[in-house]
Amino acid sequence: MKPAPRSRRRPFLVEGLTALGLIVAPYVLPHLGFAPNTVNQILVWGLFGLGFDILFGFTGLLSFGQSAFFGSGGFIAAYLLTQDMIASVPLALLIGTLGAMAIGVLVGLIALRRTGIYFAMITVAIAEMFYFLENSPLSAWTGGENGIPGVPTPKIEFIISWHVGTGWSMYWFLAACYFVGIVVALRIVRSPVGAVLSAIRDNPLRAEAVGHNIHSYKLTAFVIAAAYAGLAGGLLGILQAFMPPEAFIFDTSGQLVMQTAIGGPGTLFGPLLGAAVWLSLQDFLQEFLQRALGLGSAWKLVLGLVFVLLVCFLRHGLVGGIKDLYRLATHRRQAEAEAPEEATPIRAALDSMPARAREGDLKAGTILEAKGLTKRYGGLVANSDIDFTVKVGELRGIIGPNGAGKSTFFKMLTCEVPPSGGTIVFEGQDITGKGVTEVCQLGLTKSYQVNQLFTRLTVRQNLTIAALADLRGRFRLDLFRSLEKIPGLQDRVQHTLGLIGLTARADTPVSALAYGEKRRLEIGLALATSPSLLLLDEPLAGMSPRERVETVQLLKSIARGRTMIVIDHDMDSLFELVEWITVLQEGRVLTEGTPDQIKSDPAVREAYLGGVHA
Repeated sequence: MKPAPRSRRRPFLVEGLTALGLIVAPYVLPHLGFAPNTVNQILVWGLFGLGFDILFGFTGLLSFGQSAFFGSGGFIAAYLLTQDMIASVPLALLIGTLGAMAIGVLVGLIALRRTGIYFAMITVAIAEMFYFLENSPLSAWTGGENGIPGVPTPKIEFIISWHVGTGWSMYWFLAACYFVGIVVALRIVRSPVGAVLSAIRDNPLRAEAVGHNIHSYKLTAFVIAAAYAGLAGGLLGILQAFMPPEAFIFDTSGQLVMQTAIGGPGTLFGPLLGAAVWLSLQDFLQEFLQRALGLGSAWKLVLGLVFVLLVCFLRHGLVGGIKDLYRLATHRRQAEAEAPEEATPIRAALDSMPARAREGDLKAGTILEAKGLTKRYGGLVANSDIDFTVKVGELRGIIGPNGAGKSTFFKMLTCEVPPSGGTIVFEGQDITGKGVTEVCQLGLTKSYQVNQLFTRLTVRQNLTIAALADLRGRFRLDLFRSLEKIPGLQDRVQHTLGLIGLTARADTPVSALAYGEKRRLEIGLALATSPSLLLLDEPLAGMSPRERVETVQLLKSIARGRTMIVIDHDMDSLFELVEWITVLQEGRVLTEGTPDQIKSDPAVREAYLGGVHA
């Protein structure tokens, strides 16, 4: 058995090394030419980047509007302090952070209605709107183009009295804030919420299909990023004793994106390293090109060139490059390039995993009933007036020629696409028009004809994400909960690994699996949600003869205690597996019967062979 991952054996290693680095930095960095003000700015930008990395690096949402929250949190804190409304700097920072979070909720509800480039463009527009508000309608409170001067430094009254000054004295306050920020961020990304966010980044369609409410999780990541931005904005005002209006401009968001790209997204420490490189280069180039050589603003051109080169040659950023060097030094790449271990044999049917009992589950009778199910795409009718009934515990097969409407029919049953007409009743409940997440939580799920996996994650992480949806529900804000503390999670994942024969490959990235292994993992993702009704869309497609035999055994095993519907073109395997078969042709039910009846049905032979009889 493989040893436990290093993160499990040394759970606080990263936090300890971070604390050590922050303590040592002021004694080392001055000898490398770093001025205290530059180091302090790096910490502020690094903290700013922590939230953005959770949003972009871990969730896959690229926002160019973080300046709106950066400026909002900063101006709220600065206004409270300079107007003597609050004397406590930490309290003002907290209120500014909460204000940024409230704004993040409102903005997120709007922006997250779209994805991809449209989401990014909405965030740009909202950031520009905030810049306009700060400079014009709200200038009486924000100072407009003059900003807010006179922001005081903190005075800490806890056991001893400490009045934070400037320079290295300010460093210790900012370092403490950054350390708290990185500890919180690490807890978030290691939590169940963090696991779901990584799944959304990789494959939002499948994350939703296994039962997670991805919109709520995206909004959570957006608000977390806004909170970090608001806190960093408040610290910027304290650092400079002045809250600048430039906090709201697009350039602020652009620099944040570039620093994260340089350092490495999805690493948490990437933004800090990127800020160190970006600000250091900026200071050096300004000093050398502008002042020493008199080349004016040419330093901006050189800085942009350096950014392009770094992104082109270090696609995963500096932290990613360091990780690659570490793998080379420890020969991990060579180990990964070797022939994969032989897959663990699929367990016998006696080791099957029954469906989880849910309130309202049926013990007998009809589990699924579709009446008059129709799907039209304009003038094209994919399915027409289908009546379909499945009993509890039944193994049902669906066959039909290519283009018969089988996949569309499956998508309607799992509520991936809404029917144009008809109703679907699952366990006595009308699910017509419900979302795929909701029906998965009810106990109805499917595997896909084309693999829908989380390819940047390991096999174990894939199954963990699927199991979390069943064990935690659609959405839960357990941001600081450890995955190891979720009852039944590890047992569920380990048992599923054994059932699908991938125990030896549990910690292998999905991208390194063979095709047959990916197909079994595709089944495993559906199985890990513990459904009472499991729909499998061509589970045997692309497998070798041996893999097909093993997979049929697997399907027989997992059918115990649940109902199953299978589509496949491998007639021999399907007839061996199922008890009753429905034949579709041209979007309609052609006939139904036992495997023996279907084999001898002339209408079926006509549909498949065009009238050619054996």
